Amino acid sequence: MTASPDYAVVIPTTGRDTLRPLLETLLHGDGPRPAEVIVVDDRPGGAPLTVPPGVRVLRSSGRGPAAARNLGWRTAAGEWIAFVDDDVVLAADWPRQLAKDLMPLPPEVAASQARITVPLPADRRPTDDERGTAGLEHARWITADMAYRRSALVEAGGFDERFPRAFREDSDLALRVTLKGHRIVRGDRITTHPARAAGFFASVKAQRGNADNALMRAKHGALWRQRTGEGRGRLGEHAVSTVAGVAAVAFAARGLKGKALLAASVWAGLTAEFAARRVLAGPPKPGEVARMAVTSALIPPVACYHRLRGAISARRRRRPVAVLFDRDDTLITDIPYLDDPEGVRPVPGAADVIQRLRDHGIPVGVVSNQSGVAKGRITPERLEAVNTRVEELLGPFGTWQVCVHDDGDGCGCRKPAPGLILRAASDLGVDPASCVVIGDTGGDVRAALAAGARAVLVPTDRTLDVEVAHARRYAAVARDLSEALRVAGVAA
Repeated sequence: MTASPDYAVVIPTTGRDTLRPLLETLLHGDGPRPAEVIVVDDRPGGAPLTVPPGVRVLRSSGRGPAAARNLGWRTAAGEWIAFVDDDVVLAADWPRQLAKDLMPLPPEVAASQARITVPLPADRRPTDDERGTAGLEHARWITADMAYRRSALVEAGGFDERFPRAFREDSDLALRVTLKGHRIVRGDRITTHPARAAGFFASVKAQRGNADNALMRAKHGALWRQRTGEGRGRLGEHAVSTVAGVAAVAFAARGLKGKALLAASVWAGLTAEFAARRVLAGPPKPGEVARMAVTSALIPPVACYHRLRGAISARRRRRPVAVLFDRDDTLITDIPYLDDPEGVRPVPGAADVIQRLRDHGIPVGVVSNQSGVAKGRITPERLEAVNTRVEELLGPFGTWQVCVHDDGDGCGCRKPAPGLILRAASDLGVDPASCVVIGDTGGDVRAALAAGARAVLVPTDRTLDVEVAHARRYAAVARDLSEALRVAGVAA
């Protein structure tokens, strides 16, 4: 074991004044120096940043923190990539603390999160802005100070750049990393995140994050909050409040005074309860009380608008660009080590499903484990003849990706490894995240998730209960291929 970790630091920035002292700590702090420090300037334009010698600056041109971090880590050298936000304050010996956190970690640990502390005033209750920042102390997986193994970032594909702001992009990455079997631990290093004052309507503008919540639900299912350690949220109450307010106006316009009064009472009660919660949690200053009163009335409809907008956008994004099928017991009836083309029997409905995909212009491919070749039970020539017969019965596929290795061969293509899916996506010229993999085993599901694709399990009598349970939690389950298309968002 070496005396210090091989690490680089990546800092996305919008040019805050706090960047300079942060860089000084990284360059001159007590402990092992990083292999390099990369600042990613995410301003849409402006004069070049002035940074100390030894700091490399890249430009991501306002594409958001996810894109900025991806640009940084993909350019950086080092076994570990430490992501640090530009508005945190690092301890003078942060490099030493980081090394102490990283050095003893076993290979299955993919990331180390710092302990975030937010200084709050001791003589009064915190403001709404301060309470929002203080929540970072207990948040899981935030990248204010988070070090990832480069290999884990490569395996997960980095940050999802569909998250346009500093919200949920870190939880999404961490959840995908843990789904691949890695652990994320909390280190002992302590990083300070000062609370920043924001504008009067900052809490209203923050409701744009509801669109990111919709994307999280689309990607990770209804239980995404529990899986990321988030609280339940208040969207349900906001929806009731918004509907009541709209109904009050509509009833009043039609002259239905009784119904308008009832709806208005519901709206007023929920708004008052929401405002009271926020006012009582903060300092009794007139300006803060007025801000809580006004924004508590605005937040519910704005939150609902952004959530609906995000759900519509996420649904459009989830429309698959390509669908990849397992072969045996998914497209054709499974006969172990099938080497006779005359034994190919498509499963009921397979031909219709494939044709419907072609009619919608969606490319189709096959990803199949065929260890019979490695075992000597079937020759490559006979395997090719069987696959040719599949195409004669079901029509042509845009790509065939077949793993002929056995379990002990240590290849990266045999499912549940992601190699077949990644190669199929590359062959079709599409992003793996835009692919849906349909199969009958847990290996199909795990391979899809490892590649960043979506998965739909169509169980057979031989599918294990534990595989079905895993698919219900992390992917989707369908009764047949036709239902699998509906689950995948393909028009019938």
